[in-house]
Amino acid sequence: MTAMVSRASTASSSSAEQAMQHGYPSKVLITGGHEVGGVHSFTEGLRAGFVDLGFEVEVVSPSRIWRHWRELRDPYVLKILSTTALFAAPFSLRSVCVAHGFPCAAHQGWPRTLAILAAYRLAAASRGALLAVVSEYSALHLREIFGLSVDTVIHNPMHPLFMEAKPETETRREAITYVGRLHSAKNAHRLLPAIRDVLDENPGLHAWIVGDGPLRPALERIAAGDERIEFLGALTPLEVRDRLRRTRVFVSANAAEHFGIVYLEALSQGCAVAMPASGGGLEIAPDLIGGGIQLFPVSMSRAEVASALRKALVAAPWAAPLAAYSPRSVAEAYLKAGSRFCARGKFHPEAGQ
Repeated sequence: MTAMVSRASTASSSSAEQAMQHGYPSKVLITGGHEVGGVHSFTEGLRAGFVDLGFEVEVVSPSRIWRHWRELRDPYVLKILSTTALFAAPFSLRSVCVAHGFPCAAHQGWPRTLAILAAYRLAAASRGALLAVVSEYSALHLREIFGLSVDTVIHNPMHPLFMEAKPETETRREAITYVGRLHSAKNAHRLLPAIRDVLDENPGLHAWIVGDGPLRPALERIAAGDERIEFLGALTPLEVRDRLRRTRVFVSANAAEHFGIVYLEALSQGCAVAMPASGGGLEIAPDLIGGGIQLFPVSMSRAEVASALRKALVAAPWAAPLAAYSPRSVAEAYLKAGSRFCARGKFHPEAGQ
C-alpha cells in the first residue's frame, strides 16, 4: 500500500493510461457536495487527502451522481459514495459505499429508516462495490442487528482546517462548549442543567451552544436568560475552530453517536472532552479516557454530567494521537479498501464483479 500511495503523485502528472497500468485510479469521484454537518466534514477531509496524494478529485452531490454515468461505469475511476448515492452501487464499478451510521426509526421515522437499510443492502450486495462503515460501533449494529455484511471500517478524517497549526500564543480557555444540531436525539437539554451547576462553581466560566434546530426554544427556556450561556446558532467550520481554541471543555451527549467527528475536532484544538460512555466516539482516543476524555453514564443524570465536567476542567495536559485521522491517512485507507479490485498491483476490471 505504501508503494502504491508513493506512486500516486507521479500518476497525477502522468497520463491516465500510466495510472491504470500501476493499478491506482485515474480519478476519484466523491459524493457529498451539498451535505451538511458530519458528512460535509467527511467529504472535505477526504477530498483534501486525495488531493494531497496527487489524485484528480471531483465532488458531486448525491442527487447528481446519475449525471456521471460514464464514470460510474468506468472501473478506473474510484467512487466513494455516501447517503442516497448508494442506490447507484448496483450500476457502479470500483466503488466504496460509506455507511455513516445505522438507521434509527425513533428519530428518522420508518420510511427513511427502511430507505437507508435498502441503500446499505444494495451496496453490500453489489459485486462492483464494497460497504465501508465509519466506526466499529456502527459496524456491530449493522452486522448483529440488521444482518448486513460490512467489508471494512474506516474512521472519518478531520476537516483540513482542524489540521492547521495552532497559534504559538495560547488563548485563554474559559468556556464549556457544545457543537451540534439542537435536536432531542442529541440530548443537549440533559446537559444544560449540569452546565449551569458547573458555571455556578467556577466564576468567569461561560458556555457556548453552537448549532440550531427544533430544540433551541426549549434550551433557551432552560437557560432562563442566564447571561453566561450564549446561543451562537450555526457557525462555519472556521468559526467553530476559533471557539474550540478558546474552550476548556467540549461536551456532547449523543449516546448513539456513530463516530463523533466533533470529538475529534475538539481534541485537535486542545479541548478536554466530556461525553457519554457509549458510541463510536470511544474509538477515537481510548488512551485519553480518564484524562483528556471524561465519560458519564448513558443515564445522563444532572449529577453524573456535572461530575464529568468537573473532572474535565482539571484534566492534566495530554497529547492527542490524531495522526491516523489526517485527511491523507484516511484517503490512503480508502485506496487500500479499493485495492480489492486489484491483483498484484495491476487493476483488473473484472475483479470484484
